Amino acid sequence: MSENINENLKKIATWKKIVFILVFAVIAGLVRLILWTVVILQVASALLTGTPNRNLIDFGRRLSSYVYQIWLFLTYNTDQPPFPFSDWDMSEVGDSGIIDGEFNDFEQGNKNNHSD
Repeated sequence: MSENINENLKKIATWKKIVFILVFAVIAGLVRLILWTVVILQVASALLTGTPNRNLIDFGRRLSSYVYQIWLFLTYNTDQPPFPFSDWDMSEVGDSGIIDGEFNDFEQGNKNNHSD
């Protein structure tokens, strides 16, 4: 058993993965701060204009997808390190879907609330 442990400790790929994990843990923390900034800006936009900002919706969606990719890497679900060590893959993020429907529902709710 100790031979297996010694062999595992000598694998460069394992140590490389550990370094990547540490780097992406820091990146995930920074991205988390950026996402909270987006949340605060969206709340401000909703309060001041009555609707969330569409550019921030798209940015938040892309950033959330990036965080998801980081967590897949950190939890060993993928061996492909996320951006900047690979392409910025946003294939899971689309413009159509529930997000747009929820945005429209939010606008409708605000219109209905202002009719009082």
